[in-house]
Formats: sequence, C-alpha cells, structure tokens
Amino acid sequence: MLGTKGRMTQVFDDKGIVSAATVVTAGPLTVTQIKGQETDGYTAVQTGFGAKKENRVNKAQSAKPFRVLREFSPNADAKLEAGQTIDVSIFTPGDVVAVSAISKGKGFQGVVKRHGFSGGPRSHGQKNRERSPGSIGGGGRAGGRVVKGMRMAGRMGGDRITVKNLKVLQVDVATNTLVISGAIPGKPGTLIEIRG
Repeated sequence: MLGTKGRMTQVFDDKGIVSAATVVTAGPLTVTQIKGQETDGYTAVQTGFGAKKENRVNKAQSAKPFRVLREFSPNADAKLEAGQTIDVSIFTPGDVVAVSAISKGKGFQGVVKRHGFSGGPRSHGQKNRERSPGSIGGGGRAGGRVVKGMRMAGRMGGDRITVKNLKVLQVDVATNTLVISGAIPGKPGTLIEIRG
C-alpha cells in the first residue's frame, strides 16, 4: 500500500496503556497493469496512487494520470485485475507491517550528530575540540592514508529507511486512514510504502 505521512498522535488501548502513533492517509491504489513472465520477463503488479493535474500529464501518460506508479510482487493467492481498486480495508487492527520512506534531509552535519561521536574533553588546554572527530588514521595505520568507510562529517538524511514490526492500531475505510504505532521516516506529506 502507498500513502502519505500525516501527524503523530497518541493512542490508548483498552488497558489504558498509551503508545505513540502516526496517522497515515493510505490509498486507494488502482491496479494499472499486470506484468507476466511471458510478456515482461517477470511478474509484478503496477499500481497508481494519487491524482495528477491533467495539464501536467503528457499524451503518453494521459491514460494513467497518477502521481506515483509503483510495482509490487504479488502474493501467489492474489487475484488482481487491471482497473481494480485496493483500499485500506486489506488491513486489520493488530497487523504487523514494515514501512519505508525517504528520511528528512539534514544537510551537512558533523560526526557528533551524524555518527554519535562523543567529541573531545573540554579540559587541559583544549579549547575548540568538543565536537571534533579526533584522529582519522595516518602514521602506521593503513599506510598513512584514510581508510575507506571512515565515519566523518558529511551529508546526512535523505536516505530510504525501512522500519519493521510496526503495528496497525486503527483502520478507517471511510477516510482512507491508518493509525500505525511508532514513528515513520520523513516529514508530513512524505510518500510512504506499507508492506504487510
């Protein structure tokens, strides 16, 4: 299922235990194409999500004016046809899902924020070393060069993140809304992918 991330909230269960949750506007998806082994060389279901303005659609895409087209591997028992609509009714409260999305971009960050380094001590004549990376090699190590994969400052965020073992707490078919436990990557409005 595809959807967009909404706000975060709190949900109380029947025992009064509170859990953080994210509201997700999911679907509906429209099956646009069924890809088969004979015609395409692999099996997949292509789905469309979200509406696109007609004046922003070129002639080749005019038959599928969707904002996003995604392909998924179908289950063996799934009976899907082109034109069929899939909505949030496929989920029930208590389902365990994995959610993937692009995380927030945080720009160029230092090693303390990016990798969790502790920084240097603020003592013994060290004035500007609190958030520095420390030694990065050289000398006898690795022949006097910086080894590949050394954790250093750089661009942070903007990666595809998957969070597993999240629980579906509430399903509202009338408004195409899911309430999923925990935090989901990205900012409100981010396109997310929900897999059961």
